Amino acid sequence: MSAEPHHHRPSAPSWSTHADEALSRRGSRASAARNAVLAALDSQACCASAQEIHARITTDGTAIGIASVYRTLELLHGLALITRVDTGDGVARYEPAHPNGEHHHHLVCNACGAVEAFHDGELEAAIHAVADRVDFRVDAHDIALRGACRRCR
Repeated sequence: MSAEPHHHRPSAPSWSTHADEALSRRGSRASAARNAVLAALDSQACCASAQEIHARITTDGTAIGIASVYRTLELLHGLALITRVDTGDGVARYEPAHPNGEHHHHLVCNACGAVEAFHDGELEAAIHAVADRVDFRVDAHDIALRGACRRCR
């Protein structure tokens, strides 16, 4: 397991720019709520629930309702611009679906509920090797390793 940093090409647009352009092409009008949700998603290090995204947006006094956050997340998910992450606790969490396929997996603590991102090149290679061996085209995959974090062990 390694905590590899995200590497973005300097000329590549940010995820929020990509998402905003995709929404505009679909005829979705820009709004303060939409822009705030896009910015919050773009700046997060890992998946977050609608409530966590709403709390992050409104900490500076911005008046955006939780219903607007949910509507924006539904729209983004319907257009495959975000991924819904299941961490096993019944709470839907969301993170950007990068057009270049960049992604990470999750470590989930069963005791405290903490969720941490991780990258592992060997795991990615193993997934592709299995797909080749069973003659299956993998379009996407989600890995959540569940157990106990350092604090809870």
